Amino acid sequence: MRKREAKIQLAAQQEPLFACPVCGNAMRVEQDSLVCSQGHVRDFSRKGTVNFLSQQVATEYTATMLAARRRMLAAGLFKPFLDAMAVHLQPHQRLLDVGCGEGTPTAYLAEQKQQVPVGFDISAPAINLAGSLATPALFAVADLAHLPFVDASFDTVTDIFSPGNYQEFRRVLRPNGQLLKIIPRAGYLKELRTGLYAGTAKATYDNRPVLDRFLATFPQAEIHPITYDFPLAAAQFADLLTMTPLSWQAPAERRRAMLANPLSSIHIEVDLLIVAHLVK
Repeated sequence: MRKREAKIQLAAQQEPLFACPVCGNAMRVEQDSLVCSQGHVRDFSRKGTVNFLSQQVATEYTATMLAARRRMLAAGLFKPFLDAMAVHLQPHQRLLDVGCGEGTPTAYLAEQKQQVPVGFDISAPAINLAGSLATPALFAVADLAHLPFVDASFDTVTDIFSPGNYQEFRRVLRPNGQLLKIIPRAGYLKELRTGLYAGTAKATYDNRPVLDRFLATFPQAEIHPITYDFPLAAAQFADLLTMTPLSWQAPAERRRAMLANPLSSIHIEVDLLIVAHLVK
C-alpha cells in the first residue's frame, strides 16, 4: 500500500479525530479528503499530510534549516530527554505532538510504546518533510490557537520547545490525560550563547517566565531536570548552528568564527514538565 493511501486509511480508523477548522464539526474521510457535515473539505497531500490553514503562514523554517535539524535529531541530539518522556507513555494510546517540526521526535516517541501519533506544525515545509518519514504518524499543518481535533481525543500531548496553548491542550486531552512539556534551562546550548552573544543580554537565559506561567496553570506539575553533553563532529556543529533559532540573528562574524573553530560537544539542559492524570 502506498504511503498516501496508508495514511488515509489510518485517519479513517481514528474517527472521530479531526475537526473542521471552519465550523468545528467532526470530519470524516471521504475518498482522498476530510469532509465535515457542512461540506468543508481538506485534502490529503501526496505524502498523506493535511493542511488545515486557510492561507500559507511565513516562517523562518527553511528547507536548509529543516534538513540540518533532521540530521541532528537522527543522530540523537534529543534522545536522552525523549527517552525520559517515553517512560511516561502507555502502549497503544493516542499522542499529539505540538509543534512537531520535521517529525523525527514524533516518530521516535511513537515507536517506543507503539503510540498512535499525530504531529502538527504551523510550518508547511516542516510538515512536508515530516511526511517523508517512514512512520505511521499522521502529520498536519495547523495553528496552535485552533487545534483541528475533536474534544477529548488524545491520551498524551507532548510539547518540545514550542509555545503552549493550555486551554486547547485541556480541550483535546481525554479525562485523566497527560501533558509532557520540554523547556530549556539556563545552560541549554550555553556554548552557543556565549560564542554568539558575549557581552549582550542574549548571552544568558532564564526559563522562569515560561515555568511560572506553566505552574500557574498546572500547579500540580512535576519538574524533572535533564542534563547531558552531546558530542559533535565538525559537520554536526555546522548543522547545529543552522538548525537552532538561537543562531539565526547572530552577528555574521561571530558565526564565522565559531564555524572556524567548531565545538566538540554541546551542553543540553532542559526541564521535563509532567502533568499526569489531568482532570478537566
